[in-house]
Amino acid sequence: MKGMEKISEAILDKVKVDAQQIIKEAEEKALQEVEKAEKQLESKFEEEKRRALEEAEREATIILAQASIKARQELSRTKADIIDTIISTVKTTLRRTSSDESSLLSLIKEVVDGLGGDKARIYVSPKDISKVQEFLERDKELASRITEIKEFDYVGGVIAESIDGKFSLDNTYDTRLEMLLPKILPEISQGLFEVL
Repeated sequence: MKGMEKISEAILDKVKVDAQQIIKEAEEKALQEVEKAEKQLESKFEEEKRRALEEAEREATIILAQASIKARQELSRTKADIIDTIISTVKTTLRRTSSDESSLLSLIKEVVDGLGGDKARIYVSPKDISKVQEFLERDKELASRITEIKEFDYVGGVIAESIDGKFSLDNTYDTRLEMLLPKILPEISQGLFEVL
């Protein structure tokens, strides 16, 4: 029986060694699986973190772009309001101020001459009508070409119309200002807002 015991012990020792080897391999494999799982978890965490940062950066870019657009719109509105105030002030000043006699006479001659040899009816601002009548009394040749003087409510200047009403020429300050504004607004804007 001793021989059996030795065989049994040898088998048992062999089984123990095999079992220890299997356990050792299983522990190593389990450790590798744990390390692999930890790496995957860390990788997933880093990916989620990267996605969250990219999303936050996209949202921040959109917010900044919207704020920039809003700021430019507000600045444009403010500039437009300032220019509108300037234009309104100019018109108000012109409306309150009587036209210079020589410039008004020049404007009248331009429009009457522009109608050719025809007689004309002229329209002037109420504030200028007496002045026009006075210098037409002094300039008989120009007065002979004007059949009627009528009041018309605008800033200043003159409109001439052929007697039949088919032709008219506008030489009012309003019209001249409207024609001049597109040319001078860029200069005004640059002069006022170059530091903004």
